[in-house]
Amino acid sequence: MQSIGHYVADEYRGMHATTYWKPDSMKLLIFSDLHCHVEMAQSIVSRAEDADVIIGAGDFAQLRRGIEQTIDVLMEIARPTILVPGNSESLEELQQACHGWSAVLVLHGTGVNIDGVDFYGLGAAVPETPFGTWSYDLSEREARELLVNCPVGGVLVSHSPPKDVVDVSSSGHRLGSVAVRETILAKSPQLVVCGHIHESWEKTERLQDTTVMNAGPRGQLVDLRSL
Repeated sequence: MQSIGHYVADEYRGMHATTYWKPDSMKLLIFSDLHCHVEMAQSIVSRAEDADVIIGAGDFAQLRRGIEQTIDVLMEIARPTILVPGNSESLEELQQACHGWSAVLVLHGTGVNIDGVDFYGLGAAVPETPFGTWSYDLSEREARELLVNCPVGGVLVSHSPPKDVVDVSSSGHRLGSVAVRETILAKSPQLVVCGHIHESWEKTERLQDTTVMNAGPRGQLVDLRSL
């Protein structure tokens, strides 16, 4: 059992967390793709007290550089904070940058329960990008393996959006993940928080009963009760 501030969280891998209490309302501050933008990170910090849980859906660095300058700002957040790596930083780089930040949980093929709400995370770009060796990518097969224990009805935090949902690029192509889409259809999360495709920032769409939000760097406040 891990205590995060005045919240109780049960981190798990390969199993469902025990539900301790289901809140009437949980406010989330969601964001993605800061890419070393310090002013945007400072804005997220200034708004954090308005939320119960903060969620960052990857890409804190820029081309695998500068992650510390972003995370050092975000470390001021004392509320429970869930982060997944994007394709601009690896899991190990994000974990190292977050060392000493007591409020943070870095998820990648793992989950956590906070106040009765299950959160599950998947980082990296899915499918592989054409960007070369610097990009932290997963194949669809690798993503499926990491998503197999995603709980039913929770909140999925994925750097990559699902295929055909908030995933339209500047060229008009749909660049989302098939594995993420399949997981949503199978597990019906209440909310999916993603990023990665910049041209679809701040877009919200529905996939069956699931709300999918491409968060973007400005941050959005979401009340789970309203979804």
